[in-house]
Amino acid sequence: MGMTRQRKLILDYLRRTDSHPSAVEVYDRVRKTLPRISLGTVYRNLETLRRQGLIRKVETYGGSRRFDGTVEDHLHVICTNCGKIRDVEAAAGIKQEVFKKVESDFRITGVKLDILGVCPECTQK
Repeated sequence: MGMTRQRKLILDYLRRTDSHPSAVEVYDRVRKTLPRISLGTVYRNLETLRRQGLIRKVETYGGSRRFDGTVEDHLHVICTNCGKIRDVEAAAGIKQEVFKKVESDFRITGVKLDILGVCPECTQK
């Protein structure tokens, strides 16, 4: 699939932000440049970008879906109070240790680990 103007704007936004926005937040941001874009178009383009491996979908604590423009291996720390997500650099050894401990006939393709906690802003409230 080609890179449409809408898709490029969405991808550029996700690569520039570290806030892990929801689809609605992406829509609100992209609409500033493309006022006639629909929420459905944003959802479809997010899914296409995810399938192409250009972005990640992050399932957060509580089930909401957020999007991440960083596709390199890393972990997330998620606030269980407000849902804020921050990237945490993954130590290369984590994957290797997990892979060594898996004793099954599965072909391991990745590891998903989320760290849960309460962010500094929520702690101060």
